[in-house]
Amino acid sequence: MNEQFEHPVYSRNVIEFVAVGREFCRWIETLETGNRKAFAATALKMLPLLYLKASILKKVEAEMDDFLETIVTEDEYERIRNCVKLTMGRFDDYLEVFTPDMRLSEMPLISAISENIADIYQDIKNFMHNYRTAVTDIMNDALAELINHFETYWGQCLVNVLRAIHQAYYYNDDFESEDKEKDDNFDTGKWLIAQRKREWENDV
Repeated sequence: MNEQFEHPVYSRNVIEFVAVGREFCRWIETLETGNRKAFAATALKMLPLLYLKASILKKVEAEMDDFLETIVTEDEYERIRNCVKLTMGRFDDYLEVFTPDMRLSEMPLISAISENIADIYQDIKNFMHNYRTAVTDIMNDALAELINHFETYWGQCLVNVLRAIHQAYYYNDDFESEDKEKDDNFDTGKWLIAQRKREWENDV
């Protein structure tokens, strides 16, 4: 029994990540549309902590094949994405600069805070579900998958979102404004993304 609990999945760093991951999932799942400032303020504290706890996890090797469960459904993913999108409003889109595709594109690449947050949530929620099985082999493979996805995908998503939210939160006097947020027909020509895109086109 003691040897079992010496397994890496029971290490202090993993337990601490699980605690932060639980808080992150609870925050996202209970998020209500609106209050953009509160969402951003929480994100600016939660995301760096999540990144820190993930970055110090010790890599492990998977021991089984295709045994992990996926708990986040497409509907749940879309609910999370839409909720964040509606909350961020016109600040949801941002210019993507840290991606290999950028080198091949003649146009600015646009990403969305809402989609990135939903992607991060999906990976962490699936990990949490498999980790809670208390079956060491499953916990091990869930940890291996989590670390791999962190290094290859959602870690970069996280820092990109952090950059975008920081920019919107601290450099926009109208960040809290809800004017025309629910009007799909309002002029997007004044969006920061649109302005940057036009500047890019003029420079080419």
